[in-house]
Amino acid sequence: MLSINDLREHYSKGELLEKDIPRNPIELFDAWFQLAISENIKEPNAAVLGTVSIERKPRSRVILLKDYSKAGFSFYTNYQSDKGREMEHNNNVCLNFNWLDLEKQIRIEGKASKLSAEESDIYFRTRPEGSKVGAHISNQSQPIASREDLDKKLEEFHITEIIERPKHWGGYIIKPVLIEFWQGRANRLHDRIQFTLRDNVWSFKRLQP
Repeated sequence: MLSINDLREHYSKGELLEKDIPRNPIELFDAWFQLAISENIKEPNAAVLGTVSIERKPRSRVILLKDYSKAGFSFYTNYQSDKGREMEHNNNVCLNFNWLDLEKQIRIEGKASKLSAEESDIYFRTRPEGSKVGAHISNQSQPIASREDLDKKLEEFHITEIIERPKHWGGYIIKPVLIEFWQGRANRLHDRIQFTLRDNVWSFKRLQP
């Protein structure tokens, strides 16, 4: 049986050099994200969201990014979920995109805040009907006795012609203050470029791997 200590990958698919780095990290994020799409990476918008619990313990889960721009990175969820309550208590969060097939990783630190009700309404209308229903019937992060009970809630939900966004569900935007790009390289001497935002100006530095 293969030992976990014997698991090895040789990184050789890219490089990240100062001469190729734009002034704004969102431009580099976009270039990498578009590459992930073109390379048919499965769910390239999947990212690990890290929060701090009310007990000041780190917690993480996978979310799906739904928009990004120079203003920040947006996703949607139940406001009453664990992550929603945690961001209400402490809005310092972290996102991590890991595209193993590209040997690339992006880590983002910033502050999360709710999108406007109008922005959440606009996105909610684009969701498939099943996803809209799910947002209504699931008390996210709360216990339920069985899968059968959840299926029963689905069966009993009355679908109207227009399913409106429930008030407990909506979007967040993470406004970044730090973005780090990681490119796998040979001999574990990876490229790490870290951008930081101060006084609305981005600057970057290379970190040793």
